[in-house]
Amino acid sequence: MERITITIDDDLLASVDALVEKRGYPSRSEAIRELVREAAKNDYATAGRAPCVATLTYVYDHSTRDLAQRLVNAQHDHHDLGIATTHVHFDHESCLEVSILRGPIDAIKKMADELTAQRGVRHANLHIVPLRLTAHSHHHAPDAPPHTHEAL
Repeated sequence: MERITITIDDDLLASVDALVEKRGYPSRSEAIRELVREAAKNDYATAGRAPCVATLTYVYDHSTRDLAQRLVNAQHDHHDLGIATTHVHFDHESCLEVSILRGPIDAIKKMADELTAQRGVRHANLHIVPLRLTAHSHHHAPDAPPHTHEAL
């Protein structure tokens, strides 16, 4: 096992200590190892081209130069993935956006990374729901020909 050193701010350290206390970890190191294991497991489980729906939620600093335009451009670059986006102004500087997305997991992750890696974006979270789609055939009127939709 290797020893590493990390630097985190006081508030984040307080969160780690609270997690150690709440879950009963024997040390900060074990808590952090478990968080990294969980993140790696989730990353592996949601990799690839499998279809999914997702929500991407992030807060950003509206006053960061050209950030709003860069975010819009990134969303346009991935227009095939976006279903809807909601934008909320928290105060003079902070905005919240929630995007509902649908597409292959790897494409959704790539888009999320492009958006949330922008300078001025903070508190980002991507929630992925993998889908199992099956074909469902039906018709809307007795004399109409049947057609097929993908259904959950």
